[in-house]
Amino acid sequence: MESITEGYPADYSSSFDYSELEEHAPCIKSKVGALFLPALYSVLFVTGLLGNSLVIFLLVRAVKLKSTSDVAFLNLAISDLLFVVTFPFLAHYARDQWVFGDVLCKIIMGLYHVGFYGGIYFVALMSVDNCLAVTSSGYATKTTTAKTSLAISLTVWVISFGSSFPEVTYNQVINDGEITCRPLYPQTAITALTILHIFKMNILGFLIPLTVLTVCHAVAIRRSPVSQAIKNQAVKRVSCIVLAFLVFWTPYNIASFLDALHHFHIFDDCESSKMLDLSLQITEAIAFMYSCFYPLVFIGIEEKLKRYLIKKFTRNLSTHGHAVKTQLSLTVISNTASVAL
Repeated sequence: MESITEGYPADYSSSFDYSELEEHAPCIKSKVGALFLPALYSVLFVTGLLGNSLVIFLLVRAVKLKSTSDVAFLNLAISDLLFVVTFPFLAHYARDQWVFGDVLCKIIMGLYHVGFYGGIYFVALMSVDNCLAVTSSGYATKTTTAKTSLAISLTVWVISFGSSFPEVTYNQVINDGEITCRPLYPQTAITALTILHIFKMNILGFLIPLTVLTVCHAVAIRRSPVSQAIKNQAVKRVSCIVLAFLVFWTPYNIASFLDALHHFHIFDDCESSKMLDLSLQITEAIAFMYSCFYPLVFIGIEEKLKRYLIKKFTRNLSTHGHAVKTQLSLTVISNTASVAL
């Protein structure tokens, strides 16, 4: 019987270097976010919906929208609401495939991007307004007109809508073994437009607003010709804005920047790609918390709102106590009458 190695060189080895296959094998990624993102998005949706709705109610009822900053905060709450209404869809999407169709794919992702940029830009507008209010004693009286505040807010909305391009035009349902909702870029520009999207978020959605917040914060502290009470109120508000913005948005922007490097193939091994995907999911969830945390900060540092809430609570408590006393008195009278009979 012939040997199966007959005809091969004497130094032939039947062993095979499987590491070469591993380098070129497809990178299979499990949906790690499916384990925790649906529950987290659900909690953030409820919290953000209630918090921002409360802010809108309080601004309309208690503050009466008397300044550009108040109008900006109203629009901030509206943009955050646009943002958080996408969370239930994202919660299901994180657990499963996209099942809501092409129309909702475009609408939900459009709301996501407009709400994202709108929320950040209105925070920056509030910081600029607070800075000017602190450094200029006559600024407040010059910018309290409804037309001025409305014009500024509309401008911010237009910029927010413009910042969401070109992603909103390319979003659609894609079925390539798994049904997803994502931008379908032209084949010749996939890498370029993906990197543009990431750097645009880093620059327009983080670096420029952070610069505005930091400069306004520094100027508000150093230059204050107005009263100490107004200065303290404005500085406290801006300090909370800057700190919250840094805490919630910095991790996600770092992860996004690393994702851009991944598209440049600076590192593209499978394990790094998996870790990057997980980092993006976790840091994005942290960034989403900003829309829920911010209303609580506003209510906590805005004296007019705290006084309004305390007044309403005290009045309701007093009314409830009076009703209880009345009921007790009627009960006593009724019992006394029964005994007398």
